[in-house]
Amino acid sequence: MKKIPSVAIVGAGLAGSEAAWQLAERGHAVRLFEMRPVRMTAAHKTGECAELVCSNSFKSRSVENAHGLLKAEMALHKSLILKTGERFSVPAGQALAIDREPFAESIGVQLKAHPKITFCNEEVIDVSELINSHSHVIFATGPLTSDALAASLQDILGAQYLSFYDAIAPVITAESIDMDIAFRASRYGKGEADYFNCPMHHEQYQTFITAVQEAEKVELHQFEDIRPFEGCLPIEVMVERGPDTLRFGPMKPVGLEHPETGERFHAVVQLRQENSVGSLYNLVGFQTKMTWTAQKEVFAMIPGLANAEFVRLGSVHRNTFINGPALLNPQLNLKSHPNVFFAGQITGVEGYMESTAMGILAARQIAASLENRLESPPSPDTMMGALIRYITETDPTIFQPMNSNLGLLDPPEKKMNKADRKKWYAERALHKAAEYANQV
Repeated sequence: MKKIPSVAIVGAGLAGSEAAWQLAERGHAVRLFEMRPVRMTAAHKTGECAELVCSNSFKSRSVENAHGLLKAEMALHKSLILKTGERFSVPAGQALAIDREPFAESIGVQLKAHPKITFCNEEVIDVSELINSHSHVIFATGPLTSDALAASLQDILGAQYLSFYDAIAPVITAESIDMDIAFRASRYGKGEADYFNCPMHHEQYQTFITAVQEAEKVELHQFEDIRPFEGCLPIEVMVERGPDTLRFGPMKPVGLEHPETGERFHAVVQLRQENSVGSLYNLVGFQTKMTWTAQKEVFAMIPGLANAEFVRLGSVHRNTFINGPALLNPQLNLKSHPNVFFAGQITGVEGYMESTAMGILAARQIAASLENRLESPPSPDTMMGALIRYITETDPTIFQPMNSNLGLLDPPEKKMNKADRKKWYAERALHKAAEYANQV
């Protein structure tokens, strides 16, 4: 089959729209495929490009906040999504909130008016055909990827590498764990003491169980009628099965005596390292449908976590995403198919700006390939680079989606107070981000 001398991008959401614009602005022809409104999803209301289906907030503008830092980096790449978002912003204090309907309409108008972009209003159902007929392909179909396309993707990825639901446990910063209460140990002393352990006595456990029972829960959308696997049940479902279910499951205390005192406990919450640099830890087995406010209140009751800094809260929801660490190179292309790229939430990032940033990075890598040059990914000292490191270097056996947070960045060598550390992160990131953005 003769290849069409253009890049195919599947999905005109935030990431796909951004990737198309970035490539077109560099003079490369793009075919942008979007199935809506010919075929709708359960969450979208329109056929517009870059429709915001959940919140209308792009989060903080402050560069000393992870979300604001990410936007500042994206601005260096002249992001279409960010620039248009600013044009249609509404009052929201320090956050960037969007008037979603004119925003989406404007994105569509700009893309369809670009001479290098051909808009294809059709559903892609055959991945192999698309790959064989284009020089490069980006899949940016997001959490509600159609069943037909997902089935076709499974053929080239392997069914075990494509997930359709998140069952996410909360993640906290390592430095916010109270080590006067928590202790390092592995069960039965086997291997290295890789886990932080938060011990509970009987009364603490009973109080915690009652709080889980009484906590406010998030209602499922109609299309999220999830039947969870037994191996990743929400903790509130386990509590419904009996008050001791958790302490015979993820809070099992056996083999976790205190390494110094030998004390045994009624229950233990284990924290497992989440990222390669050891700055983040997740609460093992604590996927949940409690509201975010309830989670912060209930999980602060765990001994050692009274002042925990949460960078991700637990959830169980519909989300199509690939196992990035097993499949992707840091350039966002498949190890098995170098000309096939992924961008957006399907890569394992979470959030509007995170998804858009992956569109920028995938487009830059394809542009480099088309221009016969090599381009390294951004430094992991930048927020964009830290997200790339997370979705390509995390242990693939425990990989779950992540949004931007300062815990993904390598910390400074010397101790700083929190305000100074945030300023230091921002200065370092923006310096390296500018160097990266200014490459050819």
